[in-house]
Amino acid sequence: MKETVVVLFGGQSSEHVVSCMSAVNVIEQINQEEYELALIGITQEGRWLLVDSIEDVRRDTWRESKVRAVLSPDATDRCVLVWREENKVEKIHVDVVFPVLHGLWGEDGTVQGLLELARIPYVGCGVLSSAVSMDKLYTKVIVERLGIRQADYVPVARVRLKDMDLVADEVEGRLSYPVFVKPSNAGSSRGVTKAENRAGLKEALKEAARHDSKILVEEAITGHEVETAVFGGGREEIQVSGVGEILAGAEFYDFDAKYYSQESKTVVDPVLPGRAAEEIRQAAARIFKAVDGYGLARADFFVTDDGEVVFNEINTMPGFTAISMYPELWEARGVSKARLVKKLLDHAKERYHG
Repeated sequence: MKETVVVLFGGQSSEHVVSCMSAVNVIEQINQEEYELALIGITQEGRWLLVDSIEDVRRDTWRESKVRAVLSPDATDRCVLVWREENKVEKIHVDVVFPVLHGLWGEDGTVQGLLELARIPYVGCGVLSSAVSMDKLYTKVIVERLGIRQADYVPVARVRLKDMDLVADEVEGRLSYPVFVKPSNAGSSRGVTKAENRAGLKEALKEAARHDSKILVEEAITGHEVETAVFGGGREEIQVSGVGEILAGAEFYDFDAKYYSQESKTVVDPVLPGRAAEEIRQAAARIFKAVDGYGLARADFFVTDDGEVVFNEINTMPGFTAISMYPELWEARGVSKARLVKKLLDHAKERYHG
């Protein structure tokens, strides 16, 4: 008898569109001789809908579904509750969930908490790991304890922006221009701005504040933007792929440059100074372990021209779009997308064992 895998996608975050793009690529790689598929899309308003097929996701018509479907938090059910008719509930048993959700309300521990309540195995990091990795400020606190170099920064609470000049004075007392201003909780470079002067800093702070109540102002690091892919955790040995470099088709790798610029390119196993590639792989494994990672993550770094490795951030549900680095890096190591998805589902099912 086939097991049932639920693919969750969409979500309420600013990365809703990216999640839908990722979901198509994940669904395509799931072996339907082994699994029954149940596709659940979450609209940006937060409505959960049962989706008929991958074609509805490809055509972006899935939001037209009239069938409501939500995961039950009852650990004795381990099911999806479906309303095909008003006042009539159907239960679909669930064996494993692949939450292909990026950003807030999906990658930040919220959905993971629901799945923990339901005791349903799921792909990816747990509640703690998802939450601290989503919050860039708390990731920095953890990485500081490891002694791994990262960009110097000034944390700013949104409530302090009432006195913008005082905040600007604090930033200028610690950092030199240019600086990067980013929301602490956001992904795909949403709300991130490069500020060249005090006026630019103030505008950048306002933009970041639209996305989160906590803001980071960071020193600008000049160098290669690189990423590496991590798999494992729990009883599975942590494995790290090779390194990929991002050649942004813009001044920096913002949301549009990532997903819509024809000029942005990725290069697998680029030539980097000194031992930078190996240092990146070692640092990624240490950070993944420190945040209690499980399943998968993508760790992002900078490499300066003299070979210094600088940690940027870690993503616990990295993109699976056609141009995403995580599956591409494993494919370069001989792990096809189909095999990668199977490994992630198999590892998910080990979550509550031992």
